[in-house]
Formats: sequence, C-alpha cells, structure tokens
Amino acid sequence: MRDNKVIRCIVLDDEIHAVKLLADYVLRTNELELVLKTTDPAAAIAHVNSGNVDLIFLDIQMPELTGIEVMNIIRETQTKVILTTAFSDYALSGFEYDVIDYLMKPITFERFLIAVNKAKKRMSPGIPAVMESDHVFIKVEHRLQKVLFSSIHYIEGLGDYISFHTTEGRVLSLEQMKHIELILPQHLFLRIHKSYIINTSHIDFVERGRIVINKNYLPIGETYRELVNKKLGIKG
Repeated sequence: MRDNKVIRCIVLDDEIHAVKLLADYVLRTNELELVLKTTDPAAAIAHVNSGNVDLIFLDIQMPELTGIEVMNIIRETQTKVILTTAFSDYALSGFEYDVIDYLMKPITFERFLIAVNKAKKRMSPGIPAVMESDHVFIKVEHRLQKVLFSSIHYIEGLGDYISFHTTEGRVLSLEQMKHIELILPQHLFLRIHKSYIINTSHIDFVERGRIVINKNYLPIGETYRELVNKKLGIKG
C-alpha cells in the first residue's frame, strides 16, 4: 500500500452483476481506489503481477480459474485477498489461506466496510504481522480435524483422497493436493512428486532419487527434481 493510504483494488467475479455491485462499493469508499473490475481472471492476474494492486476482491467459484487457483498464481505478490462466494462451505478454507476476510453473497455495504476495515488494519505499516498458524483443519468424514504441521511426516495423493501420514498415524481426507499445498507453510513443506508433499524436518536421508522418511521411500518426480535439489541444497 502506498504512503497516501489509498488501497488500490481489483474486483474479479464471473458474474457481471457481482462485479458491478462490488465496484460500486469500492467507488463509495474513500480509502479505496478501483483499478480494475473484470470477469477475466487473466486480466486480473496481469494487473496483480504489475505490482500496482494492493487488494483483490476474489470470487472462489469461477469456470475458467477458481479463486483458489488465482491465489496460487499470485501467491508470491504482495496483493492481499478478500474472498467472495455464495457457498458457505468455503468459509473455513478462506481463512486457512490467510485471506483478510470472507464475504458471503449477497454482500451488503455494511459487511463490505467491515472487511475493508480489516484490510486497513492488516495493511497499515507498524502493525505486527499475525503469528503464523501451527496447524491445519482437514475434512475427515463429517468433521474437521485439527492436525499440527509438526506432526505431519508426508502427504500422499490417493485419487479422490489424500492421506496425511502423521506422528499419530494415518488420516484420510477428501481434500485436494493442490489446495493443501497452498495452506502448508512453504519453509517447512515441499512438493516432491505429483503424489507426495513432505515435511522437510522429518527427512531421514536422500538415496538414489528417493527421500526416506520414517523408513518410507518416497520418489522425487522428474518435474520436481530441480526445485527439490535447490530447496534441499543437493548438487548434481
């Protein structure tokens, strides 16, 4: 955010009436500046990558790219996210991705301003960052189970399910690998294969293109090899 404290915003939604509503809310709010309103994810991503966007109001369910996929693409930028959706099932996921707020449609101007105030507090200089969470909630049957990051040895993709191999045992979840990868702290977890994400602190050793954790030999995928070698400091 610039020194004049005006927050430069994008509104991205696949429904034009939702775009118009949020754009109107932005224009009615003195602290906000609308730099783009669009139904085109590619246009929004290009603006974010230009470095001239502070905040994006982002719909989760879009046909071309989901909001989760957009967040994955822009994750290395400084742009903050407020998620919008008509589906309450996504509420927990929104907070797990460290978004500023989650707006449930239909969005009132009053609720919109609450989210904007949260954004102002989060983005104001001199305010300490929120301490990073030490856990994740995952869907297990009809409940959400808390799993500590430190207890996870590795995560394995199993078709429609993923398996968390933890210190306490194995936990099966209906989550998707690409979504879980976004939630996990990057300094601790590493994708080594399309079917495996590992906790680097639990590595026992690396042998012949495989990573060994708790006597389990996990393959390093060819497309991930360069990144894995760089992250682990492996030469050659």
